Parts: sequence; structure tokens; C-alpha cells
Amino acid sequence: MIEPSALPDPDQPEAALAAVVALRRLANTLERRAVKAALNQGWSWARIAQALGVSKQAAHKRLSEVAESINSK
Repeated sequence: MIEPSALPDPDQPEAALAAVVALRRLANTLERRAVKAALNQGWSWARIAQALGVSKQAAHKRLSEVAESINSK
């Protein structure tokens, strides 16, 4: 886990904003990998959405390409 104290100070905008970009990319990668694993384990979109704290429709809309990549193999 990334400790908040390890993040750049917001008063250093160049470093802080670069950290924001890096964290978003990391979060997106982790989210997609976790959704792929969940789908492979038989999770429903409703269960995935609940775990992510969003609606089923929002989860499916944002992450449906993960399911498509599984089905295309």
C-alpha cells in the first residue's frame, strides 16, 4: 500500500501532479486485472459493481472490454 506520507507535497505541483497520473494508471491497471480475475472466477457484474461501489450499468459500461478480451480468447 502507498503511504500518504510518501506522496509529494501538493505545494510541489509538478511532482504532485505526476504522482496523480501515476496513481491513476496504477489504479486502472489494478481494476482491470481484478475485474478480469473476478469474471474468470464467475463473478456477476452486479457483484463486481458492488465491490467497486458503482452501479452494475456503470461497471459494465466502463469495463466491458475486459469481458470481451476474455471471450475473444
